[in-house]
Amino acid sequence: MRSNLTVIHNIEQKSFEVHLDSHIAELNYYLSEDTITFTHTGVPSALEGRGIGSLLVSSGLKYAKENNLNVKSLCWFVDKYRQRHPSE
Repeated sequence: MRSNLTVIHNIEQKSFEVHLDSHIAELNYYLSEDTITFTHTGVPSALEGRGIGSLLVSSGLKYAKENNLNVKSLCWFVDKYRQRHPSE
């Protein structure tokens, strides 16, 4: 199912989002100079187990790379994802 999902970069809310059914999954961040800090990954329980959290983190990391941003994480899920996917 993951490949059918679209990640929306909500710049005003500083989040990457997936809207599915009546739920919103999100990866929140803040920017400071040349660094993006990921603060929270939230996936509603109704959407868990579909790879949505990983899709959000992957999209956030891709955005950071494309914009030459250093990455910091205050989120355990982002840390776990980066350990499993060190090349991203």
